[in-house]
Amino acid sequence: MRILFILMLAVLLGGCGGYEIKNLVKSDIDLVTDEFIAQTRLAVQELVVKLYKRNPAQLRKNPGMTVPMRLAQLRDNRYELKFAELGYRQDIDAMNLAFDEEFGGDRVFALAVGLGSMLREAYQYKPEMFLPDQLDAAVLLTSARNVEVLLWKLKNTRRPNGEHYIISHEYQGVVDNLSFERLFGEIIVLQEMMAKIAGDSDDRVVTGAVHAVSKVFIPLPL
Repeated sequence: MRILFILMLAVLLGGCGGYEIKNLVKSDIDLVTDEFIAQTRLAVQELVVKLYKRNPAQLRKNPGMTVPMRLAQLRDNRYELKFAELGYRQDIDAMNLAFDEEFGGDRVFALAVGLGSMLREAYQYKPEMFLPDQLDAAVLLTSARNVEVLLWKLKNTRRPNGEHYIISHEYQGVVDNLSFERLFGEIIVLQEMMAKIAGDSDDRVVTGAVHAVSKVFIPLPL
């Protein structure tokens, strides 16, 4: 499991050598954070593949579009994720678009861009960290809570006719795919772990004070 790999890596990085030259200006925490960033991005890509398998009609809204093309759009944009088809929305605005009854575009892509850009914002839109960089534990923790909200919305937000906006763990009233729970749980744990690491490095106390009780996305603290 990837989370176990990251935990092991966090322990081992301090004693390992042979890194690239650029790693000379990275702390052990920076190296661990780089792995967290990489793993969250991989998790979003895995989610995209799984959601398109269950929602092929969303992909067909853009003639000629393929899943590899969507993955390339997310992967090749290393920093912000801004796309004209979503009105350049990112973060929680893009995630809300995925559940907007008036939106006629690709809901899976809106969800992926929203989730992916929110996680990138939590890491200051940086694909890797260096010595001067410092993360905000509260921002990371808020992002974890927003992933919980997103999971809740996938399960409970429906069209006026009762159908889900995006099919995930349930189809025709039957829960038939719990792998979505695992994947979202992995992202949540990654963000919570990184919040703890960021809090410890800054001698701050990180608590679970932010809760997803309102079932709406929470803007990340500035």
